[in-house]
Amino acid sequence: MNFNEEIMGEAKRQVTRRHFFRDCSIGLGSLALSSLLGDRAIGAEKGANPLAPKRPHFPARAKRVIYLFQAGGPSQLELFDHKPGLAKYNGQPCPPELLKGQTLAFIKPDAALFSTQFKFARHGQSGAEMSEALIHLPKVADRLTIIRSMMTDAVNHAPAQIMMQTGSVQFGRPSFGSWITYGLGSESQDLPAFVVLSSAGGTSGGSSLWGSGFLPTVYQGVPFRRGGDPILSLANPRGISREVQRDTLDALKDLNQHLLEKTGDAEIATRINSFEMAYRMQESAPELMDLSKESQSTIELYGAEPGKNTYANNCLLARRLVERGVRFVQLYHEAWDHHGQVHKGTIAQCKETDQANTALLIDLQQRGLLDDTIVIWGGEFGRTPMIQGEPDGSNALGRDHHNRAFTMWVAGGGFKPGITHGETDEIGFNVARDPVHVHDLHATLLHLLGFNHEKLTYRFQGRDFRLTDVHGVVQEALLA
Repeated sequence: MNFNEEIMGEAKRQVTRRHFFRDCSIGLGSLALSSLLGDRAIGAEKGANPLAPKRPHFPARAKRVIYLFQAGGPSQLELFDHKPGLAKYNGQPCPPELLKGQTLAFIKPDAALFSTQFKFARHGQSGAEMSEALIHLPKVADRLTIIRSMMTDAVNHAPAQIMMQTGSVQFGRPSFGSWITYGLGSESQDLPAFVVLSSAGGTSGGSSLWGSGFLPTVYQGVPFRRGGDPILSLANPRGISREVQRDTLDALKDLNQHLLEKTGDAEIATRINSFEMAYRMQESAPELMDLSKESQSTIELYGAEPGKNTYANNCLLARRLVERGVRFVQLYHEAWDHHGQVHKGTIAQCKETDQANTALLIDLQQRGLLDDTIVIWGGEFGRTPMIQGEPDGSNALGRDHHNRAFTMWVAGGGFKPGITHGETDEIGFNVARDPVHVHDLHATLLHLLGFNHEKLTYRFQGRDFRLTDVHGVVQEALLA
């Protein structure tokens, strides 16, 4: 036998093996492929929609989420955590015992304490304390659940943002929105289940903040563009009619469905869903994005400017999205990293966001949506009570990153309104009472959405993962 005959003989044997494993009646080919795919293999029921609505573990208080993420880290000391004691020590070094074991991003441990320049007042029947930088939010003080005792593990932007969104400082974990769409599916047929809107700068954590990690990619967030069509290439090319497009998609769907039934690969189901969603969005998206159809009073309530990319427009879009059945809407506003001029910067960002945040709560309440919609406001961490710069004003008066104590607020969806939870020490450095870790917040949010956070899991690389990792306690005091 010559060399060519040996090669041809081996090729025939390989073809025979492949055909055996693919086609034998006992399904060894499917078993082998499923083993290779591991946790990405799913059932291949014809026409199955991975985003079909699903029941949670128990009756839920909330059905959907709007997350107003203030990237960069707003200063709690300028907004919600009033510290008269800090004024008493203004300009003095931070007590060394507080700094033991503390990682600071940029400033030195002997940095001076720095009191806010804002005045604070109490608002509503709840007596919630807010600074004068917040002009509009006091109107809805009694609808807020203010958490002044938040804690996180990371002290720099990218890992802290990823921690807040995925429950881990490591890349590659599913985002909160992905876990929710994985657990609940979607009530919208014409829009993505999980939509991402952004304003101001770009986030440090990038697309990992709305990615699906090891979950099938059908559950990842879909970023909408800041202008024009929300997604590129949504319109048909010139000369392609709606009918031709539909025939083409039907043929493509049949081919993908055939492959899905053979392999059970979840990414093929994602591909089918993506093509069909894009087709439906050609009609639904332009109507969604046209804010001019809102009443003038609503436009003025938000301070929106139709046709522009603003935070206010995105807040109004968020309400329009949840009205249309979108499960999770994520807003990113990256503009709060005030290492310098924290007073001036806080005023500027409150001017950008305060009216729209307030309007969103009022609008949702008026439309009967707030009771079963969770609204979350907050950043990846807070700011230090120490100054970044010189107290005499010879350098920029800012604050460094601070992960040991910061403030967030939530509203609607089963949270107890009109309360302020937790407390920090005299200068706002450490949590003094009722700490709430990021994992605790995630556990509580999942609870209100109908999930036992320890049981909403996905098996990957041989173990069950969850949003709260191996931590998290539902904060009963936050629940209505």
